[in-house]
Amino acid sequence: MFKGFTRFLQSPSEHIKTLFEPQGNPPGPLVPQVIPREEHPVSRQHFSEAALKVLYRLHKAGFDAYLVGGCIRDALLGKMPKDFDVATNATPEEVRDLFRNSRLIGRRFRIVHVRFGREVIEVTTFRGKPSDEHGGHLAQQSDAGLLLRDNVWGSIEEDAIRRDFTINALYYSIADFSIHDFAGGVRDIESRTLRLIGEPETRYREDPVRMLRAIRFAAKLDFTLDPATEAPLADCAPLLLQIPPARLFDEVLKLFMAGHGLATFRLLSEYGLFAMLFPEAEEAMVDLPWFEGMIELALENTDKRIAEERPVTPAFLLAAFLWAPVLQRQAIFEQEGMPAIPALQAAAQQVISRQLQHTSIPKRFGMPMREIWELQQRLPQLRGKRAFQTREHPRFRAAYDLLLLREQAGELEPGLGDWWTAFQKGDEHEQRRLLQKAGGDPASQGQGRRKRRRKRKPRPSQGD
Repeated sequence: MFKGFTRFLQSPSEHIKTLFEPQGNPPGPLVPQVIPREEHPVSRQHFSEAALKVLYRLHKAGFDAYLVGGCIRDALLGKMPKDFDVATNATPEEVRDLFRNSRLIGRRFRIVHVRFGREVIEVTTFRGKPSDEHGGHLAQQSDAGLLLRDNVWGSIEEDAIRRDFTINALYYSIADFSIHDFAGGVRDIESRTLRLIGEPETRYREDPVRMLRAIRFAAKLDFTLDPATEAPLADCAPLLLQIPPARLFDEVLKLFMAGHGLATFRLLSEYGLFAMLFPEAEEAMVDLPWFEGMIELALENTDKRIAEERPVTPAFLLAAFLWAPVLQRQAIFEQEGMPAIPALQAAAQQVISRQLQHTSIPKRFGMPMREIWELQQRLPQLRGKRAFQTREHPRFRAAYDLLLLREQAGELEPGLGDWWTAFQKGDEHEQRRLLQKAGGDPASQGQGRRKRRRKRKPRPSQGD
């Protein structure tokens, strides 16, 4: 689809080569390289109708209007963009007045969402410098450099230098269909390098979530981190503890539910960032050698399902991430004389309570997680009608998947998973044979002949 741009990257004009020679991160206002329409492959055909409506209405009203960031980056990489962000010199209030189907959101960063049915176009006003020439703070920052509120408007050049990565400082102009590259983003796309704009440690202190974004983009795009961008990650990792748990939960979904979870996990672990998100899981991986393998298997399973466009749920992945901590705490409670089920419930409560200090977990995911854990106690119980009752549980398939991961990782000896696999696939005769083999046939225990059941279609995995 983008063969023309491949040739453009392989044989760029001399003026582009000269401008994009690596010279470090730009320290001041950026001068754009303007790539005319005939020299790049991005066209309006790659943009949604909603995005074009926003761009043209702003342009006709006399405002500057650009598509910016990921949609341009993805188009240049040969991917079809899905999300569209617009940058403009119109203030949020002016944007809202132009679009009746819009609303202002955010306090820390005020932006406008323009809704067209299920599609939302995010419109941001060009951001200015966080401080004036005399060092006075126009934006609100903490003593550690964290931006607390940033509603300072500026020029497109100032907006570009405030962007996080060079590959996201690419602006597509609706006026002449050119691409404005302010920080050598095209060069870095060519070399598949992820590079922060500005001094990396300062940028991480302004917003520690940029560290997670660096990992997410590196994993998603298969890019290499620029050495200067990479260097502060391990030392700056504890800065994530300043971020509200609700915001970090949103980032966790982006990190692990986008189809590149396994590569993301390995990078997060390498730089000490996973420990900031899931501290008990990190500690359990040190004590239980099988647990890291189980997490990787869970992520590999999720990535595969996403690639196949099959349903996934964060509840399953979170249950896998926190399973070993629950198991460890349950063992402590049982040593103190508590029965197994109450011990598991108490352990689950403690693990979730600690996790909520780092990433929030909405109830719609917290309750299924608990049920998946509790079913791990019921899956070995095959006597009487228990097997049929367990199979009918709404979380059975997710619990079954977790059981298989536990066996694959080496926590449990193989066998029970195979039994449940056969039980689900078998007809009534095969199910009775399996129950007799396990010593749990209802008829053999004087409970009478079971009512004939219609063979059920298996539910989708991961609890959906």
